[in-house]
Amino acid sequence: MTTNPFSELIPVAPLKIYAHPSCEKLGALVNEDLIKSREQDVAKEQIHALNRLGYQSTSYLLDADCPRFGSGEAKAKLNESVRGKDLFILADVTNHSGQYKIGEEVTATSPDSIFQDIKRIIAACNGKPYRTTVILPYLYENRQNRRNVLESLDCATALQELYQMGVENIITFDSHDPTVQNAIPIQGFDNFSTAFQFIRKIAATEKDMQFDEDHLMIVSPDDGGMSRAVYYANVLGVNMGMFYKKRNYETKVDDNGKNPIIGYEFLGNSVADKDVLIVDDMIASGTSILEIAYELKKRHARRIYIAATFGLFSDGYERFDKAYQDGVVDRIYTTNLVYSPETLLQKPYYVNVDLSKYISLIINTLNHDTSVNDILVPTLRIQELLSSLR
Repeated sequence: MTTNPFSELIPVAPLKIYAHPSCEKLGALVNEDLIKSREQDVAKEQIHALNRLGYQSTSYLLDADCPRFGSGEAKAKLNESVRGKDLFILADVTNHSGQYKIGEEVTATSPDSIFQDIKRIIAACNGKPYRTTVILPYLYENRQNRRNVLESLDCATALQELYQMGVENIITFDSHDPTVQNAIPIQGFDNFSTAFQFIRKIAATEKDMQFDEDHLMIVSPDDGGMSRAVYYANVLGVNMGMFYKKRNYETKVDDNGKNPIIGYEFLGNSVADKDVLIVDDMIASGTSILEIAYELKKRHARRIYIAATFGLFSDGYERFDKAYQDGVVDRIYTTNLVYSPETLLQKPYYVNVDLSKYISLIINTLNHDTSVNDILVPTLRIQELLSSLR
């Protein structure tokens, strides 16, 4: 029988999870997994009964709301006590499917409005929880992580706001730039990797994929994702390559504040007749990643797969549909850490990677005040998975 890692440990406090409406489905899955796992724990472990006080529950979700006034202003309202609770706040700031009315106008929720709701919930708690942890799978404003001349530094400011409101831990996944945690150097900040979940799902879906250097290659779409690609390549024992953008710095920048791209250069071994896995933290418009996929096809790559933690698809799916129909992209993997419309889920080339059990494990580990080091770096689990495939 597998040893229960929490059987001899006492939770620091009764557990509560506030799943913002932007993260309602993911929160429900996390809650369901926690209920099942803790029921099994109690069934297996008949000792330390006092340690289980507040351990088992029919639901760990906090009953709370963020209603809005007719003016569009809002407030947070807790419908149960959080005194002495180990509170986790889970929110997807990229979810644009929510709506609220101002007069007769319907307004879609934005990252700013969702982040304000997080602060409202913290404020409504009035310092009563034993501890507050905020889980932002997509770290709010992490694309605005550095300052160029006269610009705001939004991510750093947001982290400091949460710290000043009493948040002890901030949890995120595959951060665009994890060095932003330097804004809160003495505060808890954990950036979890999704590499194990991606590799496991890819291995289960692509039955004929061979994880060796003769058949597979990892590619980073730019220099910013180099460390991620290097990690994948090292744990899988394959080669990697990287594209970099050639820009025209003599031409006026575009509306997005960037100089126009005039081409892509590839650094790495030949991709001819190999499967290629492009790894990145997000798919936004998808322009660059698809152009790179076409470049790889020109270099005679066999099959091309894309794995990105956050599938935002901010410009729709038309270009992805065409890339699939052209035989350029074989499969796209993203996670359920951000909102995935039903339209996306029905695409023949799309696979959604479930991270709910991972979040459940993280919450359970922290609730027992034990180290997250073993789950923070998934190298050992990936190696065990690869051994089982051979």
